[in-house]
Amino acid sequence: MQLYDTLTRSIKSLKPHNGETFKMYCCGPTVYGPSHIGHFRTFLLQDVLRRVLEVSGMKVLHIRNLTDIDDKTIRQSQSEGISLGELTVKWTKLFQEDCRILNLLPPHGEPRATDHIKQQIVLITRLIENENAYKAPDGSVYYRVQSFDDYGKLSGLDRSKLQTQDTTSGGTANLADEYDREAAADFALWKARKPDDGENFWQSPWGEGRPGWHIECSAMSMKYLGETFDLHGGGIDLCFPHHENEIAQSEAVTGKPFARHWFHSAHLMVEGTKMSKSLGNLYTLDDVVAKGYSPMTLHYALISGHYRQQLNFTFNGLNAAKSALEKLEKTVEPLLEKREMSKMEFENLHSDKAAPQFGIWGLAWNHLTNDLDTPKCLGEIFTTIGKLDAEALRVELQGLSRLLYVLGLKLFTEEKSAHEIPEEVRQLADERLAARQAGDWSKADTLRDRIQSKGWRILDHKDGYELEKL
Repeated sequence: MQLYDTLTRSIKSLKPHNGETFKMYCCGPTVYGPSHIGHFRTFLLQDVLRRVLEVSGMKVLHIRNLTDIDDKTIRQSQSEGISLGELTVKWTKLFQEDCRILNLLPPHGEPRATDHIKQQIVLITRLIENENAYKAPDGSVYYRVQSFDDYGKLSGLDRSKLQTQDTTSGGTANLADEYDREAAADFALWKARKPDDGENFWQSPWGEGRPGWHIECSAMSMKYLGETFDLHGGGIDLCFPHHENEIAQSEAVTGKPFARHWFHSAHLMVEGTKMSKSLGNLYTLDDVVAKGYSPMTLHYALISGHYRQQLNFTFNGLNAAKSALEKLEKTVEPLLEKREMSKMEFENLHSDKAAPQFGIWGLAWNHLTNDLDTPKCLGEIFTTIGKLDAEALRVELQGLSRLLYVLGLKLFTEEKSAHEIPEEVRQLADERLAARQAGDWSKADTLRDRIQSKGWRILDHKDGYELEKL
């Protein structure tokens, strides 16, 4: 398996550091609300990577944390008038259910930050002893960025532009768990208790308070994977400051490399713009399903772009994903009928370890092992499936089943949307899109009315459309 490494800016081979188990740590969600499709793009691509490694014969240990204590979780619990635990348990359950519906493998461990306060305090204590951190007058503890010579090596940040807060940390320190690149400076490891925290505090050698955001991942990854592990993953937005800070605090304590490989996925755009609440395009799984699309359609759409390139999510793209899955199903179904094979049996073919790996699907598999190129893999699947005939051998169906398993895709899924869009309505919508692109507004209006008469509303977007059940 060859994969791009953010730290070295090069494509490197993946292999277990200890020769036995490949250990990977992935930053999970902050559980204060529903995860959006941008989060799930990252988690789905991490899932595909894990499946590729496992199917290639590697033993994998996958840890994904849950951030259940930070500015956002505290603020949300206070606004809802419930305890932090009530809030985070509620949203953790929804996140795990969304993962199940999208067919992500559960991680082997899913530790919560609040269950590892002791480990975080131990790390902070060692950083103070090593003079990499210092206590401020208010009882907060800050990491001294200038004490770590390699700070900035992951993100490429120019260290000469960093400003420390050694003399003003008590009064002017940036207390936010997250901050902009321009605000890079000494960051909080422990935050002294403040009125806004309510009852969310713990005892420490420095007084009552709570950990900063960054220290939790160092503590939990070290506990479950060791001081050095094989791969650390997350969205590119976490590269700085979160992952940069993880490296600094971890390597300052151990004197060893933290993660041997850094795997970052690019941002997800929506209709050509950045996702944000203010624009109303921060879609969740429930939002997409409510608009008439199945979870597998969303799954397909989110893995259809290369992980290192921004993916522009559009409802036109969702329609294309839906059509692609339908094409696969229409091609595979008669082959199964010919061999008197059930759909469930086809799905489970991937688990037969005795059979050859991929056969005629070898090129599609190679695309995955070459920097996780999911779009080329999907393209090759359609090229190859077009060559199958009614006499397709069981081994050829098995190779396809295994490849779909690696991608996390299920055909003939039972978890369909409650409102399937009729083919006639979709054809009318496609005709209307063509009319609009041709400037034939009269025809477009007529087709819109016909679509509405069939019980559907069409919503126009810059490069496509969206259908919504009336």
